[in-house]
Amino acid sequence: MKKSTTNLTEGNIPRLIIMFALPILLGQVFQNLYHSVDSMVVGNYVGTTALAAVTSCSDISMLLVGFFTGLSAGSGVLFARYFGAKDHDSLHKAIHTALLFSFILGVIMATLGIIFTPFLLTIVDCPVDVRPEAEVYLRIYLIGILFTALYNVGSGVLRAVGNSRAPFIYLVISSVTNIVLDILLVVVFRMGVAGVGIATIISQFVSVVLVTRNMMRTNDVYKLVLKDLGIDIDILKEVIRLGLPAAIQSSLISISNLFVQRYVNGFGSDAMAGIGAAEKIDKFVGMIAQSLGLSTATFVSQNYGAKKIDRAYRGIRTVLLMNLVPLSVMGIIVFVNSGWAIRLFTDNPNAIYYGAKMLTTMTPFFICQALNQTFSNAVRGFGKSTVVMVLSILGMVGCRQLFLAIAMHIQRNVVWVYIGFPLGWFCSAVFVMIYYFIFIKKKFGKTVPND
Repeated sequence: MKKSTTNLTEGNIPRLIIMFALPILLGQVFQNLYHSVDSMVVGNYVGTTALAAVTSCSDISMLLVGFFTGLSAGSGVLFARYFGAKDHDSLHKAIHTALLFSFILGVIMATLGIIFTPFLLTIVDCPVDVRPEAEVYLRIYLIGILFTALYNVGSGVLRAVGNSRAPFIYLVISSVTNIVLDILLVVVFRMGVAGVGIATIISQFVSVVLVTRNMMRTNDVYKLVLKDLGIDIDILKEVIRLGLPAAIQSSLISISNLFVQRYVNGFGSDAMAGIGAAEKIDKFVGMIAQSLGLSTATFVSQNYGAKKIDRAYRGIRTVLLMNLVPLSVMGIIVFVNSGWAIRLFTDNPNAIYYGAKMLTTMTPFFICQALNQTFSNAVRGFGKSTVVMVLSILGMVGCRQLFLAIAMHIQRNVVWVYIGFPLGWFCSAVFVMIYYFIFIKKKFGKTVPND
């Protein structure tokens, strides 16, 4: 049987990183595509208030989705370390502990999210004309949080053992399912925002079935055995130590975005729709840095487990160079075509104005995303997940919220919201780079290379 794992501790570094990162990037393209299609279908076939409703819910949903994405990313560092060290028994225990832990958390968070939907919409100061559709969409969407939890951990396991191809295929299938159902339920059956929510949770369920099937049918080291699902306390402590800080980091950044959304909502549904569309475009560009960042964490962690520290450093430098060119090119393209990009989501001239202005403000600073993602994931790969959490929160939450509070107090202007995003990237990148060069390099810099 063909092996479905990849050892990143041996072989040509640029080739390995490209082959590992490319499926992650393409998978994110499809994942962001179906989220964008949600907004396109709603904006063009339901209306501006419906698009504003989906936009108003996006940061709330990302609060919970981000928690499990972070938990998966942090846990993946542990999986990759065990895999790199060839400690297959600990890897098996870690996988089954993390999956059961995520299932329990998923059930709890989905239940609480559905119950407290009105409160969550109050936090973001959702406008009265948008609120009814927002409540319908958010409650349906939150049902799928359990599926999101399980898929993220499952795909995190596959990436940790060097298999980034399978999660890509599953995201493609899930994305196509979502797009087809969007068109069927919204355009054909006129179900409005409810149709978009139902399409999303069905596609999420499909992805869970696929990743679970892969893990149960394989004979490789990451095989899922249902009877072995259980909580190993010592392993759970490691999962929590590495995974929980990343999960909290993602959630707190999402909470910060909720307060940013309050500022946006204060400028009306046109601003909500336009800025929401701009954020979708930003995610398409940012996924380059994000996919290479995920590759950095896995590459560093596997080599750290194998005690190949010098090779881990070379991988970090390689990823940084790979990030610079595509993000610079994409930034120029988006800057020049900002108005056209927003028109994909809405034909409302006011919404187009808000969204295009936001894109032209943000694009010159896309490179900060590359620096932040590369060095944050490098530090996390060395096992310093809590440090990354603290520094990211200081930059992405603390600096941005302080700036917005002061700027909005002086002059209420939506431009401050636009500036807040790249400011957060920049501050977070500076903090984590300082830590990397002073503490990580100081600790491991004199280690004798093993490769």
